[in-house]
Amino acid sequence: MTSRACTFTEETDPLCLAAVEAAGMLFDAPWLRYAVIGDSLSAGTGDRSAGYGSGGWSERMGDILRQVRPDLGYLNTAVVGATTRDTLGQQMDRVREFVPDLLHLPCGANDLLRRSPDFDEIERDMRAMYDQAAATGAQLTTFTLGRAYVVPVFPDWTERVVTLNDITRRLARAYGAVVVDMWDHPVNARQNLLSADGIHFTTSGQAVMATAMVRALAAVLARRTP
Repeated sequence: MTSRACTFTEETDPLCLAAVEAAGMLFDAPWLRYAVIGDSLSAGTGDRSAGYGSGGWSERMGDILRQVRPDLGYLNTAVVGATTRDTLGQQMDRVREFVPDLLHLPCGANDLLRRSPDFDEIERDMRAMYDQAAATGAQLTTFTLGRAYVVPVFPDWTERVVTLNDITRRLARAYGAVVVDMWDHPVNARQNLLSADGIHFTTSGQAVMATAMVRALAAVLARRTP
């Protein structure tokens, strides 16, 4: 996969849907209470890209769903730097009170930022999060981490991400969560995908992530159609 700079705008980006088209794909969406929990990935943190709107993927999703459901309730409790354990201890109570019917879960990126991650412990924490999230009755969604997200101080970073993504996919299957798999997504090839911190997607990437989530949820709705 060859890296290259993104010379698109949001209107010309082949990996993005126009807002009207995205809303049309979700025209029969039943969800009225949309919640997002977790970390900076859930928050949609990232630098502004020239030619793209300023919103992160989660804010964009809220806007798209409001076109279909103007009375949509939206809650985002995401905190930059939060681990799965932080999310469990500091965000789940608010989410339960909100009573979501669509709930996005983090994929444990900050759990990897240890000298030696304990993947058994990470999976236990993530499973506890999925247990509590599933108890709300909401449709669950999550991402896997993309290839472009790299922490050079850890020479085994790729192996860490691959292992964590496998845990995410396994738990998502067990709990019926929608997985938007960013690991092999073509957006990873864009040279200017990452913000100045070298971690978070710029808003060009955020727009692509929102489109990927729309497509994934549209597929869910299509399977529900008699």
